[in-house]
Amino acid sequence: MRCDVVVLGAGIVGVSVALHLQKRGRSVVLVDRRGAAEETSFGNAGLIQREGVYPYGFPHDFGALLRYGLNRTIDAAYHPSALVKLAPFLWKYWHHSKPAHHNEIAHLYAKLIEHCVTEHDALAEEAGATSFLRRTGWMKVFRTERERDIRFAEAARWKREFGVEYRELDAGTLQVEEPHLAPVLVGALHWTQPVCVNDPHGLTVAYLHLFQKLGGKFVQGNAMSLAPEGAGWQMRTVEGPLSAGAAVIALGPWADVVTRALGYHLPLAVKRGYHMHYRPAGEARLNHPVLDTERGYFLAPMQRGIRLTTGAEFALRDAIKTPVQLGRAEPIARDLFPLAERLDTEPWMGARPCTPDMMPIIGPAPKHRNLWFSFGHAHHGLTLGPVTGRLVAEMITGETPFVDPAPYRVERF
Repeated sequence: MRCDVVVLGAGIVGVSVALHLQKRGRSVVLVDRRGAAEETSFGNAGLIQREGVYPYGFPHDFGALLRYGLNRTIDAAYHPSALVKLAPFLWKYWHHSKPAHHNEIAHLYAKLIEHCVTEHDALAEEAGATSFLRRTGWMKVFRTERERDIRFAEAARWKREFGVEYRELDAGTLQVEEPHLAPVLVGALHWTQPVCVNDPHGLTVAYLHLFQKLGGKFVQGNAMSLAPEGAGWQMRTVEGPLSAGAAVIALGPWADVVTRALGYHLPLAVKRGYHMHYRPAGEARLNHPVLDTERGYFLAPMQRGIRLTTGAEFALRDAIKTPVQLGRAEPIARDLFPLAERLDTEPWMGARPCTPDMMPIIGPAPKHRNLWFSFGHAHHGLTLGPVTGRLVAEMITGETPFVDPAPYRVERF
């Protein structure tokens, strides 16, 4: 097989890169060891986060650090045995999360975020996949007035700086809009611009089918076989050897396996997360995805049922599953919303690929010709997949990028 570009990794980012290149007349082969969106892109909260201008930072207040240090929370947990290896990454992550640095990063990151809904809309329309999108926004619900007022003030500032839209809901209005939530909440912050995806895996597969309809090819193969071949690249696939003029590494949490073999030592780590689906009890209905802010878990209505997702678990990527956060969240979630039986045989786990400055790595590899990086999207892979796909395709084809790619290049490390 021969093609113009081989894209390694068939998650939402890799599929989006491959699709945008194919739309621009390049012959593209997409390669993954599994099926499309069967790893990190399979399970998430299902949000296209137009409000997500501030990437998730490391806390700097003493109270939060103490809570996390005790390792008993739902929103963050860690494997003690992994801390030695993770310490350099965590130190840099903490440093970049200082308020002044975090604010600078947000103003760079927002240039990607502001296009997330429009870029998804364009692909979903072309792919006939708009049925996966629900324009309800999502809610942060609050148990204390103190937390509510802090978040309302923060939202007001974000609206002034970034143009994100929201509503402030008091307890009575929240009960009208979400009548099956327990009446223990003092209000909610309703982000109105984000789009909810009721089946992230299904949406990614729909984008893949559009890619194939346009002539793209999807094959199985091991990314570790990637090697230079003249000015281009070669690798092995189950359908035989493949030669490509250019290669894009979009392997999410496994990107460092390939980049390290090629001589790049990047400060990458993972945040693992878990989910479980439940049947809503009786006639209960959840109209919006909701974050139980003080408790640190998320409930989202999906095609399969109500999805309960946890926060971040700091561990080695391939360590054994430890869904303790899910076990902590489930009884609290049942008190807030009437969940019936579990619908999954076991908890799902995924690994979010993270950089210490919370921004993805997008752009050309500095040591190799015709090699491109597209990974490190952390919590916003689904949000930024089509944005990244368009940006990478424009750079490879020599178009003027619709977003300045300079802040996301690997050279910043």
